[in-house]
Amino acid sequence: MNDTYHIVNGPNLNLLGQREPEKYGATSFEAFLDRLRGAHPGLDIAYFQSNIEGELIDHLHEIGFSSSGIVLNAGGYTHTSVALRDAVAAITSPVVEVHVTNVYAREEFRHVSLLSPVCRGVICGLGLEGYAAALRALASS
Repeated sequence: MNDTYHIVNGPNLNLLGQREPEKYGATSFEAFLDRLRGAHPGLDIAYFQSNIEGELIDHLHEIGFSSSGIVLNAGGYTHTSVALRDAVAAITSPVVEVHVTNVYAREEFRHVSLLSPVCRGVICGLGLEGYAAALRALASS
């Protein structure tokens, strides 16, 4: 392990702060990431975002055997991607699944996660603070 924690965001999360602020808030992920890094100066926090499933899988393969922990918000791929689930299952770094909204209070198709069974834990509905909670959980384990 290399003492680096990775945050990996999937499709449409590049629009945080602009996309449906009533659901996702008005803060961009980059602004939140600056605050998160400031609150945890002793942690090396890397960030990656892609709207492309294959790029997310490739990135998990790259970091998934050396990262101290991965915070993964796969967005809509959470509910559809067997390939992303298999990538998480294949790596050895612990993964915490995060969702900004409470997926169980939304459309029924969002109630099923293909990723949850292969993740260490799941955090949803806490807004961007869910990332901080996941990071704290990984850093303390």
